[in-house]
Amino acid sequence: MSSETGPDENVSDENLPSEQEKAHGEVTGQDNPFADPGVPPHEHRIQDIDERAAKRSERTVAFLFTLSMLATVGFIASYVAFPVDKIIYVWPLGHVSALNLSLGLTLGVALFCIGAGAVHWARTLMSDEEMVDERHPVAAEPAVREKVISDFKQGAKESALGRRKLIRNTMFGAVALVPLSGVVLLRDLGPLPEDKMRHTAWSKGKLLVNENTNQPLRPEDIAVGSLTFARPEGLDHEDEDFHNQIAKAALMIVRLEPKDIKDKRELDWSHEGIVAFSKICTHVGCPVSLYEQQTHHVLCPCHQSTFDLSDGARVLFGPAGHPLPQLNISVNKDGYLEALGDFEEPVGPAFWERG
Repeated sequence: MSSETGPDENVSDENLPSEQEKAHGEVTGQDNPFADPGVPPHEHRIQDIDERAAKRSERTVAFLFTLSMLATVGFIASYVAFPVDKIIYVWPLGHVSALNLSLGLTLGVALFCIGAGAVHWARTLMSDEEMVDERHPVAAEPAVREKVISDFKQGAKESALGRRKLIRNTMFGAVALVPLSGVVLLRDLGPLPEDKMRHTAWSKGKLLVNENTNQPLRPEDIAVGSLTFARPEGLDHEDEDFHNQIAKAALMIVRLEPKDIKDKRELDWSHEGIVAFSKICTHVGCPVSLYEQQTHHVLCPCHQSTFDLSDGARVLFGPAGHPLPQLNISVNKDGYLEALGDFEEPVGPAFWERG
């Protein structure tokens, strides 16, 4: 009758390794197939025994680091040379942005060459002899610290960083240049604002054009109590930067009875009760458009900021922190309403705190 026990049933206790032998890893071969085989004999590389081969490896590493430097310079040159809207055909990618393609290729080559150079350096020139270090307590003793420092010095010596000056210098150059790629990319945060936030498309002599009819406005076109939206003469919907410009230059025109205007400067900057204020709310930049004819109040639909157009567009209610900027207007010799300059205050939300 066959036995159902495992194959170890016939192994006697005398053939089993002792606990001491297991602990020291002294059992090998068929007695203990899981025994530690130990470190194999060290085999020298050709670079260890032939200085000419070591020099070839050194030149290879230096070439990779140098290629990384050239690629980084190419990255910066590409950023300057290629316009953002330039499209080229590259098989098999098709039509792609010349700027994006050149930036990706040059930065990829720069980073790859640094990595490849470091790997080739480690595999061919640094010491590859395996060393066994027994486990030790987490708390480092003075002897351990001395050993770590000694190992570090030994590793620095074996890396030949001091002796292989060509590798050292080219590596430092490659690593030093690569961060310049990130510095250049900061330019993509946007153009420098300079003083653009302080100016709009309005200037002296610009006619007030009705946003709906696209015709210059005359005083008789604006009735008392009406609300009209206008833009500067010369700013057309087909312009490439129309939205950027109208976001600052949008104008709101209201005609009041001169006797109802409480603010002296508002009255001086008006024409026969016609006042022009920025349409951009000073809270978060929403278009102000809800006008109460009887109270002369204008309401922002986003967060209900309320401005009094009869009193310098001061804030009556809501989160807006500043009055709406007023545009100084008059009438030219042809009878059309025109601006006498730009807004004196920057248009838009929270600019005063930032600027």
